[in-house]
Amino acid sequence: MQEHIMVKDAKTGKEFEVPGDLLMPETLTIIDSRTCKEYSVPISHGTIKAMDLRQIKTGDDDFGLMTYDPAFMNTASCQSKITFIDGDKGILRYRGYPIEQLAEHCTYLEVAYLILYGELPTQKQLDEWVYHITHHTMVHENIKKFMDGFNYDAHPMGMFISTIAALSTFYPDSKNIHDETSRQLQIKRLISKVPTIAAFAYRHHLGLPYVYPDNDLSYTGNFLSMLFKMTEPKYKPNPVLERALDILFILHADHEQNCSTNVMRSIGSSQADPFVCTAGAAAALYGPLHGGANEQVLRMLREIGSKDKVPEFIKRVKSGEGGRLMGFGHRIYKNYDPRAKIIKKTAEQVFEVTGRNPLLDIAIELERIALEDDYFVKRKLYPNVDFYSGIIYEALGFPTEAFTVLFAIPRTSGWLAQWQEMLLDPEQKIARPRQVYLGYGKRDFVPIEKRG
Repeated sequence: MQEHIMVKDAKTGKEFEVPGDLLMPETLTIIDSRTCKEYSVPISHGTIKAMDLRQIKTGDDDFGLMTYDPAFMNTASCQSKITFIDGDKGILRYRGYPIEQLAEHCTYLEVAYLILYGELPTQKQLDEWVYHITHHTMVHENIKKFMDGFNYDAHPMGMFISTIAALSTFYPDSKNIHDETSRQLQIKRLISKVPTIAAFAYRHHLGLPYVYPDNDLSYTGNFLSMLFKMTEPKYKPNPVLERALDILFILHADHEQNCSTNVMRSIGSSQADPFVCTAGAAAALYGPLHGGANEQVLRMLREIGSKDKVPEFIKRVKSGEGGRLMGFGHRIYKNYDPRAKIIKKTAEQVFEVTGRNPLLDIAIELERIALEDDYFVKRKLYPNVDFYSGIIYEALGFPTEAFTVLFAIPRTSGWLAQWQEMLLDPEQKIARPRQVYLGYGKRDFVPIEKRG
């Protein structure tokens, strides 16, 4: 409980209570053993400002103390109000709302609105939001020509990244990032068009004709139509599969300051337009350590082959002879990823429609044995979101090459929310990390004929 202190007003003589930390701010005392000088650095929200360390010097020609933190393991690059994660307790919240409640009660577009604007929409706000998103799904016909330039076997994610970047040239008004009206228009355009571009990339990959958006369908229903419609006059998505995709989109909408979000903010800090920022973030997601983990899980499950071979696989993993346990453990979560629980339940619902994927039985047995084994429990290796998502995507008919694109579609709303928050934060400047230089000192030039 926070301590309060009685304070007397000098003018009125009245006494009142104030929180103690207002009068006695928290500080970190540092004693530099090199100079024996003592420094006091303010603590705010459990952090100190790195620039406050610059005062710690050995002399006038000293640059000052810096922190060295490869991969930003313990560095906060921003203050944010969007997503809260407690990895030790397995908590994920968007704008304060538990992910479990949002996945149960909301649509993806409802959650996208929440992430972007801070509050769940009223019915009127939601209707207007859905209308605008629905009526921005079309892309310029030249975008089709642009995508036709890719080889038939081009990776869908490479096509997706390139086409998102190309949108910057179709919408030059997107450069007006400080104009609120323009900024909101680009946000609607991007959230609307990423499913269209993703679907076009998928159809191009298979050599199929493109399917235009259907404004009568929901966000995910329209996406399924653009992916899978063949000769039928009107595509009718299965409501169970449509809802499953909606839930997957909700679970992937944002995840705090991960690699791709950090890229989105970093590019955005140069005041680039949101289309190229999103393309850069998607490029970060393309890497197998970020967006490709569910594909690795599928490969692992296929290598195991059957449920009865799981114990032997676990034995090989523990001995270091049989590869890694993919889909377990997380940089942030040291508990069961809350998204994994929701996806596991959703997988069962999907398989009631599509038929049971035998990989699910292997996955469930693998999870059961791993969670009972002290080797994994002590290392806090619990299933993460990637463990079951790939199985669902495969059941829905997606090839593994499309998995990362499916990740990028919902994450676009999170990227844009982070981008907008960064733009409106007066403390943010262009990203420019420092380095610790370990190379040569000054060297004089040597003519080529005298070099050893």
